[in-house]
Amino acid sequence: MLKRIILSLVVIVCVAGGVWWLYDGKRQPSDLLTLYGNVDIRQVEVGFRVGGRVTELFKEEGDVVKTGERLARLDAKPYEDVFDRAAAQLSMQEIELAKMLAGYRTEDIEQARATLNGAQAVYANAAGNLRRLERLRRQSAVAQKDLDDARAAYGDALSRRNAAREQLQLMESGYRTEDVERQKAAVEAARAELAGATTNLQDTELFAPQDGVVLTRVHEIGAVVQGGQTIYAVTLNNPVWIRAYVTQPNLGNIRPGQEVLLSIDATPGKTYRGRIGFISPTAEFTPKTVETKDVRNDLVFRFRVVAEDPDNVMRQGMPVTVTLRKDGGRP
Repeated sequence: MLKRIILSLVVIVCVAGGVWWLYDGKRQPSDLLTLYGNVDIRQVEVGFRVGGRVTELFKEEGDVVKTGERLARLDAKPYEDVFDRAAAQLSMQEIELAKMLAGYRTEDIEQARATLNGAQAVYANAAGNLRRLERLRRQSAVAQKDLDDARAAYGDALSRRNAAREQLQLMESGYRTEDVERQKAAVEAARAELAGATTNLQDTELFAPQDGVVLTRVHEIGAVVQGGQTIYAVTLNNPVWIRAYVTQPNLGNIRPGQEVLLSIDATPGKTYRGRIGFISPTAEFTPKTVETKDVRNDLVFRFRVVAEDPDNVMRQGMPVTVTLRKDGGRP
């Protein structure tokens, strides 16, 4: 009889243990919260800042690229010509400015003085000849034409003497301040032109802005493109974001910086760690007028998780399960 009672108790305990295992042991712990979302990898469209003919494309769709790696090249000849002209123009303006700052050479000043002396002698001779012919003309000893020619020669000599005198004075006093400042401005303008030409020439090569994978190659070699047109679409490897949603009743269980576990169908049995980086302040998929409690419970808020160890297996749009502790602890 005692054995029968003991056996019955053992059976009851076993049955109770089995029931607990089925209905409570396999149940998700009450301190864990499971949410769902999708991989949201950022994408950047890259292109030349200048227009031209594409001469080289170095990457195909699916190729892995590193930051600063060359992706494509334009025909640089037109931009090289502009660069050469800008460099030559800057050199000319700098030489002119240097000459103005240094002032006139002694040899140039002496040459100007000699020119003035020669012009002065011609002027004196023309003035004496004019006075002589004026006396003779009053006596009707010379023709009027001779007097007119003498007056023209005198005027020409006077103009030449005055010009030579002004030139000598200018050379002795040096260039005017306003002329020097104007030339300095011309140098700066030429320097800016050269800087622009240099930038445009450098922009005939296209480089990867960040590590990533080529998603789309939009143009082919020989295509003529405008500045700003997309050449490649590149998905960025880092960071990998998860766009997930939480219902309004569970909104208080998540917070920025909170650690979570991520799992995807592509790697069953493996989890990845991440942190919540952003929680939307507004609800989504919500009618404008929310009246009843039942409708309010259907509100969802978008939040972002940054995957800390994505292992290069997460792809755009891939479904992700997000598990976290309601108390904010590490899952």
